[in-house]
Amino acid sequence: MSRAIGKVLTALLFILMLSPISAAQADETAVISGQIVDLKGKPIAGVELTIAGPNSQEIVITTVSTDVAGNWSYTPTVPGQYFVTINPETLPSGVGLTEPDKTTKSVVLFTLAKSPPPIQFLTGEGPIRASKFDIAQQLLVDGVLLSIMMSLAAVGLSLIFGTTGLTNFAHGEIITMGGLGTYMFNTWFGIHVIPAAILAVGMSMLVSGFLQDRFIWKPLRKRGTGVIAMLVVSIGLGILIRYLYLYIFGGDRLQYAQFAGQAGWQIGAVSLTPKALISALIGVVLLVFAIMWLLKSTMGKASRAVADNPALASASGIDVEKVIQSVWILGAMLAGYAGVMMGLNQGVQFIMGSDILLLIFAAVTLGGLGTAYGAIVGSFIVGIFIQLSTLVIPSELKFVGALVVLILILLVRPQGIMGSKERVG
Repeated sequence: MSRAIGKVLTALLFILMLSPISAAQADETAVISGQIVDLKGKPIAGVELTIAGPNSQEIVITTVSTDVAGNWSYTPTVPGQYFVTINPETLPSGVGLTEPDKTTKSVVLFTLAKSPPPIQFLTGEGPIRASKFDIAQQLLVDGVLLSIMMSLAAVGLSLIFGTTGLTNFAHGEIITMGGLGTYMFNTWFGIHVIPAAILAVGMSMLVSGFLQDRFIWKPLRKRGTGVIAMLVVSIGLGILIRYLYLYIFGGDRLQYAQFAGQAGWQIGAVSLTPKALISALIGVVLLVFAIMWLLKSTMGKASRAVADNPALASASGIDVEKVIQSVWILGAMLAGYAGVMMGLNQGVQFIMGSDILLLIFAAVTLGGLGTAYGAIVGSFIVGIFIQLSTLVIPSELKFVGALVVLILILLVRPQGIMGSKERVG
């Protein structure tokens, strides 16, 4: 057995040694490019664009212009993240950007042997200014998408709290594992993003679900460690994993090799990309699966019994540890896919999970600690409010507004929207 393991490790080391050589020998043909056309598809010449990057090297700023076919291109010399900015003043009279606030778009170049997808700037007739109602429609859709992603993470966090009493501050790192794991399988191993996402969610279930509970939380429970001490352990664990991600992947925001520059569908006043819609629908399917698992499966019913009274559930013949383990695996699956959703729509970064963890805690607390339904309701309230609040307050303060709503609701209903009252003392 040890000899076989040694052969496998030797083969992996050989592959890793060959990878840089193969990359270095590849033809350097990558270009960053795009085309500027009007609403009727007619090319626009003479539009100026500025390319800045890469963000991990010395910044180089280059200005290019579109040719008579509306095409522009830039040949980078090193991989990294580049920022392309269009100058709206160079557009012809009567033509403007349909998204005036999106004059800069980013693209990540993974290798000089492969060009990224073309960058698109959507143009229409005249400087288009959306009404408040049109903006509200877009923000509502964005809020629903955010709410679905938050619900996936919040349900897992709430179930873990309900069955173990643990407030897991390392839950954000499970989200990050889903996003960075997809990036790793997608870009390091050349697997398409869809199977890469499946592998990443499976890795989250194994590492952050089964193994984390088996080797960290289960021994602490057997020793009778209090929930406050376990909370402190989760904080330390979260910091450790977060900076391990930083060491491995770096601090830059990264993009998947597929769907990074996907054009959106324009449905009335709402712009929606196919990847956002499809990933959200898959998220809804996973949420329905989690709810049905709780309601219909034997293990789901047992998890509710453990959440209500662990001692009574154990006396009734329920294997409490097995139930807790299944809840950890389910929670890791949901959180891992939440990371995949974030990666598809926003890119991935080592702090992506910790950045949104506070909002997930707010959603779980608002809905009612320990209740899966409450976590979903709280997520939708927080997610939609965050987006719609930018109609009246600066976008930099939108997270503060969500936390103010949380405080106000808990002053009226301390147990949360769907939580049950408990007698204290």
